[in-house]
Amino acid sequence: MSDASFRISRRGFLNLTALGAASAAVSACSTTGPGPEPVQLPPPAYVEPPLGDYETMYSAMSDNGFDLPAIPVNKIDHRFLRQIVPDPTGQRPGTIVVDTTNHFLYLVREGGQAIRYGVGLGRAGFEWSGDAVVQWKQKWPKWTPPDEMVTRQPELTQFSAKNGGMPGGLKNPLGARALYLFQGNQDTLYRLHGSPEWWSIGKSVSSGCVRLINQDIVDLYDRVPNKTPVVVTADIGEPVADMPERRAIPIDNGVPTGSIMLGPVKRLGDAIF
Repeated sequence: MSDASFRISRRGFLNLTALGAASAAVSACSTTGPGPEPVQLPPPAYVEPPLGDYETMYSAMSDNGFDLPAIPVNKIDHRFLRQIVPDPTGQRPGTIVVDTTNHFLYLVREGGQAIRYGVGLGRAGFEWSGDAVVQWKQKWPKWTPPDEMVTRQPELTQFSAKNGGMPGGLKNPLGARALYLFQGNQDTLYRLHGSPEWWSIGKSVSSGCVRLINQDIVDLYDRVPNKTPVVVTADIGEPVADMPERRAIPIDNGVPTGSIMLGPVKRLGDAIF
């Protein structure tokens, strides 16, 4: 082998050796140490499950032995049918808010949403506002008209407290469900209740408290637990002023003596949500 050939081969060998060392160094840099931490995405915003179509929500239903008729939804202003809306109240999730100005009831949900129901308001519904708690819940409640109402309408004598009240049923003014509101340990005589008079929803009526379509009060009853806080106000988003004095005749004679309550009422600010 000539000296020239030896020099070329030796130079090639050194080049190959240097290239291999560089490759090894690059490989070592790319595999040393753990990789970057995976990006933690924030949880998705809560979205209230859809309610379904109106024909289904307000269809005929059998409930505790009573057959509720279907509601003719096309005859009702759709603003007053059950729907999911942005929450305008600013209240904590789980709170019921009755807007007596616009005839709406809101059940505040997570994610800035609320389920809105249309309501009809009797005189008693306009005569009271403030904070309360659902202290008693009844399916197909008995109705006992107050003595003042019996005096004014003698035909109701058969349903007076003395005569045992009117049993639950399709013609009962309290409808399929009733939620009884208390302040402290005191019955406010304020009720959220069902009504067979679907045509009165969204209107001001002569008697009663806050009435909902029977299918709506059944839905609301199933969604709210014991001790649900309630805010009744004429001004959504404004401070609530208590109006404890009632001039209108309440819808019933009060929670019957001996009824099993839902436990001692806590203040609205306590852990009742």
